[in-house]
Amino acid sequence: MKTFNLAIILVMTLLMVSCEKESNQITNRKDYDAYLASKETKSIDFAKNEIDFWQKKFDAAPNQISYLSQIASNYSKLFEITGNINYIYKTEELLLQSNEALKYTQVGTIRALARNYITQHRFKEALVLANKALAIGEGKKATQKLLFDVQMELGNYAEAEKNLKAIQDPNEFDFLIRIAKWNDHLGDLPTAISLMEKAAKRAEKDENEGLKVWAYSNLGDMYGHAGQIKKSYNYYLKTLALEPHNSYALKGIAWIAFSHEKNTTEANRIINIISKKHNSPDFYLMKSEIAEYENNKEKKEKYMSNYFNMLQKNNYGVMYNKYNALIFADDTSTAEIALAIANQEIKNRPTPDSYDLLAWSYYNLGDYKKALEIAQKHVAGKSFEPELNYHLAMIYKSNKMSNLVQPIKEDLLTSTFELGPSFQQKIDQL
Repeated sequence: MKTFNLAIILVMTLLMVSCEKESNQITNRKDYDAYLASKETKSIDFAKNEIDFWQKKFDAAPNQISYLSQIASNYSKLFEITGNINYIYKTEELLLQSNEALKYTQVGTIRALARNYITQHRFKEALVLANKALAIGEGKKATQKLLFDVQMELGNYAEAEKNLKAIQDPNEFDFLIRIAKWNDHLGDLPTAISLMEKAAKRAEKDENEGLKVWAYSNLGDMYGHAGQIKKSYNYYLKTLALEPHNSYALKGIAWIAFSHEKNTTEANRIINIISKKHNSPDFYLMKSEIAEYENNKEKKEKYMSNYFNMLQKNNYGVMYNKYNALIFADDTSTAEIALAIANQEIKNRPTPDSYDLLAWSYYNLGDYKKALEIAQKHVAGKSFEPELNYHLAMIYKSNKMSNLVQPIKEDLLTSTFELGPSFQQKIDQL
């Protein structure tokens, strides 16, 4: 009888392990392989044809300044599809030409240039333009939406909230996505998701494919942060069903394969394919993170070298300052460089994220008291980002404030998907 009971226990244990393994498996190559194989030429060809069309019209009638905005818009689309940074600078060049010709009197063209600066992380310049558009007065609501976006990036949260209240309309997509972002900033992720779901329904009701893609891809991201990985995956698939070349959604699926399923082979396969179509340094950072998890120092160094080579060959301005500061801060021999970048970021955008870079740089230089002073004043209680809170916990630990570490540790244990599998051991050691 004892032997029989033991056999039952063994079978039940094996079944439980099997079920756990099965539930951990979310991705299925059959779901997305067709999207990986698709060659995005239609949208690229269309944008290039549009550029040629409007350029010829402008050459024939140089006084028609509005044609420049049409050309700029299509260069911006090419950047979204290909990741080629030169398209962003071409967009800027055309919008500057257009605004100068119009003597900065047309709010639509001013706002377009401000959005270009947001993409480049030139937030203070974007704010100047947004205020210029506001002073003109025309299309005030659209300008207030822009002002909310810029103020959030700059960490001017009181001003951002004023603009959010000014555009309040619970039936409008643009308002819903912004109040979702606001609630996410406040740390209320369930409400943020609920509002983004409403935005998605609004886009569906309006049959607006572009807005559906925007809402679905963001829901994929948000559900991932909430630890609801299956829902995250399904929203990425919904995004791809509408836009097969969407690199954000494909990268999201690669992250699920890596962070949730620990399937580094599949994650690398996806990244290798999409990085050939969408040229971005981000992919080297992810490959480096995967190599770190695999304890492959040689590959990690190779991908980091590829990342910095790409930054050197292309002018990304300050767009990768945050990543660079974190990379340099983790090595005591380069922590001084991280400190300089962090100070630059604070000048550009004095947010909790930027101050975290400064505090983390001082921590890695061994100045724990300075790190604590900055973190307590500018980071603690001001952000719900897991990586910032991990840094905060490490700074508390170094200052022997263990009573403050444990609550953060417990919270971080629920954020391992977002942080990545390499963080699990770091969190355990807190």
